[in-house]
Amino acid sequence: MIPLPEPEPAVLKALESRADAIAAPAVSRIRSVRRRNQVRVLMAFREARIAESHFGGTTGYGYGDRGREALEDAFALAFQSEAALVRHQIGTGTQAIALCLFGILRPGDTLLSLTGSPYDTLRGVIGMDDRLPGQGSLRDFGIAYEGIPLTPAGEPDEEAIRRRLLSGPPVRMVFLQRSRGYALRKALGLAGIAGLCRLVRACGSEAVILVDNCYGEFVEDGEPCGVGADLAAGSLIKNPGGGICPTGGYVTGRRHLVELAACRLTAPGLGSHVGPTLGLTRLLTQGLYFAPHMVAECLEGAVFAAALFREAGYDVDPGPLDPRADLVQSITLGSPDRLLAFCRAIQAASPVDSFAVPEPWDMPGYADPVVMAAGTFVSGASIELSADAPMRPPYAAYLQGGPLSDTVRHAALSALSVLGVCGNPDAAGSEAMP
Repeated sequence: MIPLPEPEPAVLKALESRADAIAAPAVSRIRSVRRRNQVRVLMAFREARIAESHFGGTTGYGYGDRGREALEDAFALAFQSEAALVRHQIGTGTQAIALCLFGILRPGDTLLSLTGSPYDTLRGVIGMDDRLPGQGSLRDFGIAYEGIPLTPAGEPDEEAIRRRLLSGPPVRMVFLQRSRGYALRKALGLAGIAGLCRLVRACGSEAVILVDNCYGEFVEDGEPCGVGADLAAGSLIKNPGGGICPTGGYVTGRRHLVELAACRLTAPGLGSHVGPTLGLTRLLTQGLYFAPHMVAECLEGAVFAAALFREAGYDVDPGPLDPRADLVQSITLGSPDRLLAFCRAIQAASPVDSFAVPEPWDMPGYADPVVMAAGTFVSGASIELSADAPMRPPYAAYLQGGPLSDTVRHAALSALSVLGVCGNPDAAGSEAMP
């Protein structure tokens, strides 16, 4: 176990003070967005007529579960869509996205990614990972995949997208990844999603527009289906679970498309009509209610960490005042030893399993060993404070979550006290710490 630091040295105090001053304008914006999102969720609860009687739960088939139906109505309203599928039976964000892919795409169809290569775990779903033959990927079912690389600046290549849609064979679905994932690229904001949706339709394409919404919910003032997307999907142990949901995932969007995803989760003919809630409805509903506040806390912590580590000489993305479209804060550490030290310091500053020492391991679905610090109450919950990274150059840590911003602050200061100032002693007004 890495010991937590003694009272911070003067240089760390100076960095903390400067980070607070730098982050202040961004924190003000985050709180303004939080207020608007919180009102939107409250209005959704009122319109869906959420009641205490909805929290009892069902067993067996779950037919006629009024609480489940009310929660899904509230979810759809909060996410600016026609319908939602919200189930604890959806274990991961990858599974939620896979429901959309397999529910809608058919043999001979083409899936086109407009945001470069998708997140690591989706590569196996699509059939891009040659180590997973015959497991039922899209490729196994004769569904083609194409990806349009991002520009050197990390932006969607609109000209290449236009050429492909106007001159290539028909595309059944286009895919947009909102978060940066394990890549030093920009997250895709709502304005970017809206622009790509307009571009797809301007090219005459009727393709279903699916957004991987993981890490992006409630970060901005609105959601993808409110700016033109047909579907969005994600995990309840990320943003929309508010740090309360013990498991689950969601799909939201156009009603008939959501039902197709539901048919993939259950069976054709059953769709969204089955699915016992087993007494979890209260936690899922309460998680959604708290989500805007918890996401804002995470963002305040991320902005502070960005300012702190940038002032200490590290490359960070996004910068403390940059627009944000997801929870993820990358900090480039430059070596495997520094990356491990960072993750171990985050683990040591966590409320659960603080004594554990993270080690890289061959995590299912990833091409490289992954090191993960996650002292969380819910296993793998990315809305809670965590830091993880693939063990590959440039050895960047991806810090996310922390529904108490003070915890993120303490963890960031603890990590910096272990690592010291990097490559720019003047940034701290002192010599580099050892």
